[in-house]
Amino acid sequence: MLATADALAILLDAARPIDGIETLPTLDALNRVLAADVTSPLDVPPMNTSAMDGYAVRLADLAHGSRLPVSQRIPAGHAPAPLQSGTAARIFTGATVPPGADAVVMQEQTEAAGDEVTIVHRPQTGEWITAQGADIRQGAVILPAGTRLTPQALGLAASVGCARLAVRRRVKVAVFFTGDELTMPGEPLKPGAIYNSNRFTLRGLLEKLGCEVTDYGIVADRLEATRATLREAARAHDLILTCGGVSVGEEDHVKPAVEAEGRLSMWQIAMKPGKPLAFGAVRRAAGAEGAASVGAEASSSAASAASAASATPTAAETFFIGLPGNPVSSFATFLLFVRPFVLRLAGVQAVVPRALSLRADFTQAKADRRNEFLRARVNAAGGLDLFANQSSAVLTSTVWGDGLIDNPPNHAISAGETVRFIPFSELLN
Repeated sequence: MLATADALAILLDAARPIDGIETLPTLDALNRVLAADVTSPLDVPPMNTSAMDGYAVRLADLAHGSRLPVSQRIPAGHAPAPLQSGTAARIFTGATVPPGADAVVMQEQTEAAGDEVTIVHRPQTGEWITAQGADIRQGAVILPAGTRLTPQALGLAASVGCARLAVRRRVKVAVFFTGDELTMPGEPLKPGAIYNSNRFTLRGLLEKLGCEVTDYGIVADRLEATRATLREAARAHDLILTCGGVSVGEEDHVKPAVEAEGRLSMWQIAMKPGKPLAFGAVRRAAGAEGAASVGAEASSSAASAASAASATPTAAETFFIGLPGNPVSSFATFLLFVRPFVLRLAGVQAVVPRALSLRADFTQAKADRRNEFLRARVNAAGGLDLFANQSSAVLTSTVWGDGLIDNPPNHAISAGETVRFIPFSELLN
């Protein structure tokens, strides 16, 4: 079994940004990935502006007294006249500072009477003035290619006048689920059957990443049915994602189906939950339109270099990832492996989630030989509580928890020690 770090290195070494760029209105580009740098065509702010409601003044005029006539009124969005010597200008937040003024005095530090104002505070040069270009300089790269566009990133692009943005096309993912026991909600639950929760979880995760999803539904536990679905899914997708059937049971047909229709480069990871995770590629039929853009340099890690080279598909193949069927296993392996892989396909470079060092307010005396990912949540004291049942079938833990404790192999946890915690806020965005 591969270590989790080596497994992730193999996946990321094989992934490279997909081909295909489109230009969208900035308002419609949320969660898309920039295909080109966004460079500012102007300074922001484009002029000196007032940071407060108050009065614009010349410091030299205050040397001879603090009472000044008000020569003009400057709301935001209006062009001011140069400040007359010996006068003040009434100014409002965001308004352009008039030429000649070198400070703004907030209105709370003034006393207005008719057309005059008394300055009761001696300002410093530049006080309450936001200088031209204080935020952004003309020509600066404000959003590099590979940025996943958050609401604030869209606002930043709009602040420099970008009405449209060049983004990579959506990653095309085909997904299907295996298991004769699976039943869709709304249908009668027959003896021995379970509802297919994974379909809802994984589709939601893929759509949250901005993927274009083709859902082939539940595929019968038959080798030929699985092979046929793989062939169809390989035609025009970047990635095939399956759930279930990747273990070694007689009814687990995904692994032999992929080996018949393509190849597996990785199978089984030393993690809990989620050991049976498969990665490889499926051949496309001759003449089929491919979606994937593949190929990458081998990892610098000697442990994964050979595997990474064999993991890189050709242009006639589609990536394949097979997830385990237990709901927590599929959830955890998606977050830790599929999410960064899909983001890398989409052109994002920073795909590894940030972790926190937090105190464990529990004891787990039994160590596991695998890398454990424990569902936990932050308590009122700032420490971590552990969900009582860490079974891979207990989906409740994923809703109760705030994230995953990344616990190394063969490590028991004592109350009070510091552990590595990956919040769901890092894994679900």
